[in-house]
Amino acid sequence: MSLEFLAEKLALLFPLVLSLSLHELAHARTALAFGDPTARNMGRCTLNPLAHLDPVGTLALLFCGFGWAKPVPVNPHNLHPSKWGNIAVSFAGPFSNLILGILVGLVLRLMWILDVPFDSPLGAALWAIGSFTMAANLCLFVFNMVPLYPLDGHHIFREQLPADMQTGFMQWQLRYGRLVLMGLIFAPFLVQTMGIEGIDPLSLLFGHVQDLAFDVLVVP
Repeated sequence: MSLEFLAEKLALLFPLVLSLSLHELAHARTALAFGDPTARNMGRCTLNPLAHLDPVGTLALLFCGFGWAKPVPVNPHNLHPSKWGNIAVSFAGPFSNLILGILVGLVLRLMWILDVPFDSPLGAALWAIGSFTMAANLCLFVFNMVPLYPLDGHHIFREQLPADMQTGFMQWQLRYGRLVLMGLIFAPFLVQTMGIEGIDPLSLLFGHVQDLAFDVLVVP
């Protein structure tokens, strides 16, 4: 592993760590706003990454390109009103990534308009980190809205169902949701290692998100 490779990974790790910490902070603060102090009592109402990062998830983030933070503990019985509290707490994390991604995209647009010299070392670094931060946050938003356990989207989807369907939905999610999600993530890699040409639905989705972000937010 070269020093240049490690330096590049570390440079991109900072915005990812910030994005994950902001995501979890948004969950915690929203839960508190709806009456649940569980996350606050466990020190999760902070932007400090040490309160949120999972050691294995952070290493995966650095070396595999994806990772995770520790889930924010929420007691749904403390949320009032219960339905909208659950929806708001679940949506707050992805929404924070959406807002951050849009803001960074607008900063990149301003750099473009001001004709910042992207061929200079500083300009190139700012553009690379900014582009990565924008794309990563918008992809985090889209990914977390997928209605599969343990992603936030499955909580939001559950609350839209009639009460008599929610138990069955959660039983299916707890049994199969993680397996389906892992299949979406890892199956394309396994297929490629066997020399079989296949489709990677998540990569296609993220690619479209990134292209749309540059067309809408960055390019004047």
